[in-house]
Amino acid sequence: MTQSTKPELFTSQLIYKLEDRPPLRDAIFAAFQHLLAIFVAIITPPLIIASALKLDLETTGYLISMSLLASGISTFIQCKKVGPIGCGLLCIQGTSFSFISPIIGAGLNGGLAAIFGAVISGSFIEMFISRVLRYTRQIITPLVSGIVVCLIGLSLIKVGVIACGGGFGAKADGTFASVENISLAAIVIVTILFFNRSSNRYLRMSSIVLGLIIGFVVAYFMGRVDFSQIDSFGGFNVPHPFKYGLAFDPGAIIGLGIVYMITAIEAYGDITANSLISGQKIEGSEFQKRSSGGILADGFNSMIAGCLNSFPNSIFAQNNGMIQLTGVASRYVGFFIAGFLVVLGLFPAVGKVFSLIPDPVLGGATLLMFGTVAAAGVRIIASQEMNRKAILVMAVSFSFGLAVEFEPDILNFLPDNIKSLFTSGITTGGLVAIISNFMIRIKE
Repeated sequence: MTQSTKPELFTSQLIYKLEDRPPLRDAIFAAFQHLLAIFVAIITPPLIIASALKLDLETTGYLISMSLLASGISTFIQCKKVGPIGCGLLCIQGTSFSFISPIIGAGLNGGLAAIFGAVISGSFIEMFISRVLRYTRQIITPLVSGIVVCLIGLSLIKVGVIACGGGFGAKADGTFASVENISLAAIVIVTILFFNRSSNRYLRMSSIVLGLIIGFVVAYFMGRVDFSQIDSFGGFNVPHPFKYGLAFDPGAIIGLGIVYMITAIEAYGDITANSLISGQKIEGSEFQKRSSGGILADGFNSMIAGCLNSFPNSIFAQNNGMIQLTGVASRYVGFFIAGFLVVLGLFPAVGKVFSLIPDPVLGGATLLMFGTVAAAGVRIIASQEMNRKAILVMAVSFSFGLAVEFEPDILNFLPDNIKSLFTSGITTGGLVAIISNFMIRIKE
């Protein structure tokens, strides 16, 4: 079947098309299913980052709440399409896993101010790419994207393993990798795998949520959850832009900038897939405007997230699968999803409760998620022709990227301003991939 007829095939399989307005009950039900698919993915990055930076419970809860709020605003902008900003599809945005490693590096060096300064500054790179997308794709090829995505997953697995062992706090008090910690992580992993194998699609969709809930309950009965740490479940979160200040570290900005470049290309692929399953054109001027607007929104929404003390947002690919499962492609459902996320973000109780999740419970869930990120990178690489030049680019990129991850002391004798640029394996490997790919001029 030709490319031009594929959208028509998907349209015939939809219950509610892009511009349809489903009845309230159907819209809410569809929105809730999308929410199940994205909720854990949105709150996990702030939890991981807060744990790595040893932030207090109050700050952690606030970061979770702002991540939910920013994701809601971002989703609304993508679905609504405000002027040139947005794709106008049922396109869900949320806090991105891809930035966790460089964000932790920025936070360890300059605190939250350096993180949010880099989040805001780097977002302009993605906004710029949306305007020159045709040329950018000649430099950031699928091979480069696959290498960087794979490096992101591999670097995050280390973060997940540390959480499974009990986190940085357990390393400090000598309880790291205790039987109790490993058992908790194992319970979560087994639970997720069990439900993920279910023939019931709703249980499969909820496998990570169920794993976290069961792990949380077990941890509570083991005495690992202390609700007395929360002074109050009431109140209302008033967004406080730039609450933690701003600082601009060139190394942090470049580190996040590399990832912004890759997420821009990923967003293009996600918008293409979403357009296809929503019965929209995937070629021509209309599609180019849609994809450019979606990538522009990706960067713009990340800037908003930084202003709200949250982390970069990106389009969630898993929601494309949800459209196929439900047969609902109406962008108006996105308004309900956005509303749910905003409401959840405005009530501090949500963030506070999830900030109590013990590290081993979170680690068990994230270890699997981070593994799938690395696997996604391998799949992108495998989709390309593996000739001698491609293998050479992979070899040099992985060698440099993993070298600084495995042995960061190799940079000790470099000047501080240069060292700060290459402390992240993602930044180092990504830069090497872009430069080597450009120099060797692999033919796509």
